[in-house]
Amino acid sequence: MPKLVHIFHRFEFKEAVEAILDRQGIDSFVRLPMAEGRDKDGKHHGSQVFPGNMSLVQALVEDERVEDLLEELRRFKQSRPAHEHLRVAVVAVERTL
Repeated sequence: MPKLVHIFHRFEFKEAVEAILDRQGIDSFVRLPMAEGRDKDGKHHGSQVFPGNMSLVQALVEDERVEDLLEELRRFKQSRPAHEHLRVAVVAVERTL
């Protein structure tokens, strides 16, 4: 049964996150761009007061591929201080259609 992987990141890294998904062979996902969010640096609402936005990517990933995806996302997160806001959650899926 696949897992639902949620990837939260700053919107400016959408191409980099998509490239990771491509390298991992994950060709089906949903992106919620320009979402409002908050992290350790405060609110990101896309305004002058709270600049920046967050994005959420959701993908159904087969169990055997999850660890490789997490490892590449971990390397991305650790590669630059600007990437430290990346968050990933893996959720069990009971059923799919």
